[in-house]
Parts: sequence; C-alpha cells; structure tokens
Amino acid sequence: MSEVKISAEPRTEFGKGGARRTRRAGLVPAVLYGHGEKPQHIALPAREFAAAIRHGGLNQVFTIDINGASGTTLALPKAIQRDPIKDTYEHVDLIIVKRGEKVQVDVPVTLVGEAARNTLVVNESTTLAIVAEAMHLPSGFEVSIEGLEAGSQVTAGDVTLPQGSELAVEPDFVLAIISQAQTAEQLEGGEAAETETVEETEAPAAE
Repeated sequence: MSEVKISAEPRTEFGKGGARRTRRAGLVPAVLYGHGEKPQHIALPAREFAAAIRHGGLNQVFTIDINGASGTTLALPKAIQRDPIKDTYEHVDLIIVKRGEKVQVDVPVTLVGEAARNTLVVNESTTLAIVAEAMHLPSGFEVSIEGLEAGSQVTAGDVTLPQGSELAVEPDFVLAIISQAQTAEQLEGGEAAETETVEETEAPAAE
C-alpha cells in the first residue's frame, strides 16, 4: 500500500464548538502524535481523507503536509470516530510512523466461499492483529471456507500473510466457527416439544 499525500491546517479552536466549526468548513478535526513529538492539532480535508480511506482502508498511510510547517510527516490512523447517521468522519487520531518501522494493526478478514450444506458460519472476529512494516500494510485478508464441515474452525494460522508480516496473536486464535445448522425437521420437533410442555403446564390450571 502506497502512502497518500494530504494537506492539513493547524487547528487553533478546540472543544465541541470548535470541532463543529471545523467540520462545517469541510474539514476533519485530527490529532497527530507519536515518536516523542508534541501532539499537534490539525484539520484534514474531509473529502480527500474519506476518499483515501475508502480506497486504501483503515490502515492507509498518509504523508501529511501541514501548512506552515517544514517537511512532511508520515502517519497512520490510530482511531477514527464516525457519525453513523451522516456517514461522516467526526475526529481522527493519527500516529507518526517512520519508513522501515514495524507497527501493529488490525486488518479486516473476509470469509469467501460456501461451507458444507446444513452448516452455520459464526464469525468470532472480523479483524486480525498483525505486525508489519508501516509502508507495506495489507488492506485486508481473504480466507476460504469452501466446503468446510461442521466442527471446523478458521484460525489466524489459516491466513496467508505477506512477506515481512507476522501474527500479533497466537496461530490458534479463532476467527470463525463452522457449526451444524438445525434442519427443518429439528426445528419442527423443537416447536412440537415446546407445545407439549406448554399444554402439560396449563393442564392443572384448566381443572
């Protein structure tokens, strides 16, 4: 994944009122910190930031050019707050990274394919924690569940990692479980048993 260059403005207004004014101006309030640097309050162009995240994912690395500052800074989103109704970005925490440095990130995992018939796929985790070089972070992983029978598990060790990356969890960390789905007959049998139990319970009251 290559870095995306984005401009930023120093932010001098703080608090909820300042954040609202920043967002009304088409900017996203953000804080840039890490590597012993004093936290910097900045504002990012909302459209450019959203487009970069949409294309590169939550682990997109940015080259940030702060207006009035000398040079640029490489940074990775550490925490993103979104408005679920407006689908806008409310605030971003960015952590400074260096080329060649390894960082720990959570990478989305997508299950592909179809498990065996009459099974149910239960997601235990939709992300996988890995350690990788900051400038070569994967945007996501795909793991096949094609034909898996009930009782099977998808674990961290089943994920093929790119060269230079390693797991930040144990290989037996469970991502998904394939369980037996109830058949129509089992469901009907359960409903019948439940009806009988209700009738038995209500019988004395009827007398």
